[in-house]
Amino acid sequence: MTYSEKLTEIRKQMKADGIHAYIIPSADPHISEYLPNHYKCIPFVSGFRGSAGTLVITHDHAGLWTDFRYFEQAEDELKGSGFELMKQKIQHAPEYIQWLTERLEKGAVVAADDKLLSVLLGDLLTQKFSAKGISLTSKDYLSSIWKNRPALPTEKAFLIEDRHVGQSVNSKLEQVRATLRQQGASHHLISSLDDLAWLFNIRGKDVSYNPVVLSFALISLETATLFVDTDKLTTEEKDILSDSGVTIAPYDAIEEALLTIPLNSSILIDPRRNCFAFYKLIPESVLIIKETNPTTNSKAIKNETELSNTRTSMLKDGVAITRFLKWLSENVGETTITELSAAAKLRSFREQQDGFVGDSFNTISAYQAHGALPHYKASEESNAEVKEAGLFLVDSGGQYFYGTTDITRTIPMGNQTEEECIDYTLVLKGMIEGCKVRFPKGTCGYQIDAITRKPLWEHAINFGHGTGHGVGYFLNVHEGPQVINPTPTPVAMEPGMITSIEPGIYRPGKHGIRIENLVNTIKDVSNDFGEFYTFECLTIAPISTKIVRKDLLEQSQIDWLNNYNKVVFEKLSPLLTSEEAAWLAIETEAI
Repeated sequence: MTYSEKLTEIRKQMKADGIHAYIIPSADPHISEYLPNHYKCIPFVSGFRGSAGTLVITHDHAGLWTDFRYFEQAEDELKGSGFELMKQKIQHAPEYIQWLTERLEKGAVVAADDKLLSVLLGDLLTQKFSAKGISLTSKDYLSSIWKNRPALPTEKAFLIEDRHVGQSVNSKLEQVRATLRQQGASHHLISSLDDLAWLFNIRGKDVSYNPVVLSFALISLETATLFVDTDKLTTEEKDILSDSGVTIAPYDAIEEALLTIPLNSSILIDPRRNCFAFYKLIPESVLIIKETNPTTNSKAIKNETELSNTRTSMLKDGVAITRFLKWLSENVGETTITELSAAAKLRSFREQQDGFVGDSFNTISAYQAHGALPHYKASEESNAEVKEAGLFLVDSGGQYFYGTTDITRTIPMGNQTEEECIDYTLVLKGMIEGCKVRFPKGTCGYQIDAITRKPLWEHAINFGHGTGHGVGYFLNVHEGPQVINPTPTPVAMEPGMITSIEPGIYRPGKHGIRIENLVNTIKDVSNDFGEFYTFECLTIAPISTKIVRKDLLEQSQIDWLNNYNKVVFEKLSPLLTSEEAAWLAIETEAI
């Protein structure tokens, strides 16, 4: 069935049910960013394969709302699908809501699958639509037309010993219950997969790149039930969880459990991380408390075991990155290297490292103009040859048994233009400012975002994505609650939070530049003006200085760069061969 035929079939169902618009978000019942194949609804309906977007179908229009990261990709992938690209002005903003309210008449009915709407989005849609006399209902128009739909994954899960994560399941459950008591809640529903993985010290292979297990949890002040495909755990693993006070129940038993929550109880749910369908199952007599999952905050602040192990994973990753950069410099022009073969080579170097599990996301291997697409995904059709000219952007990461990495390096391949040199230097300048910033306790990400962008703003340059995101511990490469972007998110940077710093410059048709390190928030100084924090750079991999315009850097930035590369050499050279160390010594020479 073609995309246009699928669109026709959906519209037939809409007309039969008296539905005027149908919304398909990129989500699953866990409100995940990365989805199992069973819930990749947007690619199935439209062909668009970006990780962020929403489809809206009316009787005479079908549109994809997504942000600037995917504009070129969407234009290409939507050809012949019947869907039109609707360019969002603000990342993650549901701008299609206003579009619908301006076009639908009073009395119109909008449908969406409630299992794919977060509570926050479901409430917002209900509020905005009801103000215009429009109603919202739940419909699934995909199951009937999705022949051979991928089944839910059945891969085995596994538990991680306390010594590898630094905290027992019992201890984590007590943390959660302490928060429930503070909030006046007797129960707590958790649907977000990374929260569940952290809480129960469990990992799996249910979602590409994220080592999580499809599951839900319902926790009370006395009990904890994990709803999961019971075949995914061995008898021994079930016994270990049982010893920690955890009852195992079938994955699909969660709905019945919500329906039978005792009368006059109270339940804490995170409106961003639970689906609207489950929210509506909760009995009316139960008081609903909408707050962030306690685990989301606890998970973000890494303990000493997690930080120590993450530093180890960064060294392993740094060795792989160094070997890749050396291989690239010695083989470009000598043999054919493409975006795809380069990404495969980088993975092979990571695979040589002890504890490597897999990539933490799909490698962005982007040569020249492809680098201007922040979320570019090389394909057999787009696969460009990397040559001895221009810029090559590689954004990649690894999942190790003891940490998650995410690193971007933009590699000068030769014959750089003046514009490329200046842009590279400005991005590097912004990254350095973000990494070396000192800030008072209580500072939020949006304040650091402005500091990081300032070197670019001074040249009237900006970028459309955030400056940084949280990173998990052998978990999701995108993790909250902290974020470094222009949105005034009221989450302070706390010691133990691992966050990326990744400014960029993108010139369509020419080049893209992004340089990224992961940092850990640490305490710095305390004086009469209060407590101040700074960042510890966790990423250990060389930053090329070949095309740096030194005259654009301040002395403090030059000092930071030279010291960073010096540390890279000191930490990595003992782990390399003499030939590799000699190459790295040249690569990290002071400017």
